[in-house]
Amino acid sequence: MIEPFVYQGSPARVIFGSGTKSHVAKEAERLGMERALVLSTPQQVEMAEEIAGLLGDASAGVYTRAAMHTPVEVTADAMALVKDKAVDGVVSIGGGSTTGLGKAIAYRTDLPQLVIPTTYAGSEMTNILGQTEDGIKTTVRSPSILPETVIYDVDYTMGLPDWLSGISGINAIAHAVEALYAHDGNPVLSTMACEGIAALHRSLPRIADDMTNREARTDALYGAWLCGMCLGSSSIALHHKLCHVLGGSFDLPHAETHTAVLPHALAYNAPAVPTAMASLGLAMHTTTPAAALFDLAERMGAKTALKDLGMPADGIDRAVEITLKNPYWNPRELEAEGIRGIIQSAWSGTRPRV
Repeated sequence: MIEPFVYQGSPARVIFGSGTKSHVAKEAERLGMERALVLSTPQQVEMAEEIAGLLGDASAGVYTRAAMHTPVEVTADAMALVKDKAVDGVVSIGGGSTTGLGKAIAYRTDLPQLVIPTTYAGSEMTNILGQTEDGIKTTVRSPSILPETVIYDVDYTMGLPDWLSGISGINAIAHAVEALYAHDGNPVLSTMACEGIAALHRSLPRIADDMTNREARTDALYGAWLCGMCLGSSSIALHHKLCHVLGGSFDLPHAETHTAVLPHALAYNAPAVPTAMASLGLAMHTTTPAAALFDLAERMGAKTALKDLGMPADGIDRAVEITLKNPYWNPRELEAEGIRGIIQSAWSGTRPRV
């Protein structure tokens, strides 16, 4: 029997396939962009310039300083260019860092956004902005943060290295995992979550075997979209809180941190969410989902220990303290020793005990 529920769908327009970058100019025009600023990280300058070329006269130039965790000083720098060039829309190409900058600009200006993801981050499907100031990462939700159009072009993911595909894909899986036991979850979200997790879990090992496998790449991008939808339509819990604390406080890489923490946060919550664990097990064809996620990370060549990502051992107690200051809702009660155990296990990179 289906219990009563509320489902809030995402109003974003999605264009999915290969070669879909050809839609950029038309979509920018549909959004009323006549002076669009193209955003990217320093590593993706060529992609940004290609998109600016496709926009033609509708391009106001490129800004290529997008950075991890969306530092407010970078946003302020980009905002100066937005004002100087009378920008009327932003086109973000890249992963979560670039998407985050586009969201930060939209949050401050309500300008329309067009996003072209090149990883499996999934943040393009959410109205959530995470930004960092003075070593503290905070999040905010607003309708103006959600991009109006997302163009998924499988071609842009074909060159992703296996390890980067792995951490990006597991980061996406984390969004769907928490949707399975979110306090505002519902059957629609659970269906999308299981489908997204299943698509990524079956496609990532195939990408590790052959990075040019277009079918696997398409499957992974499809799964990432579904997992992003889950994050955009439900609340988040302990896993995301921990990753925000660790990333913002110790400047740890975003996707790698999610990859290292997820198996341990899931193992902590498992006793409190048996139904979600059963659904997760079916999606991943395993009876031990937490351990299976750890194994998947190793299979993809990802680092599974926070110490290898640059977190100091003496930072564990600080992370526990920050987490408990303003905790998210979580299905299992948050206790200092339990949280310390999660972070300690993730720091040392031990496989979760089944």
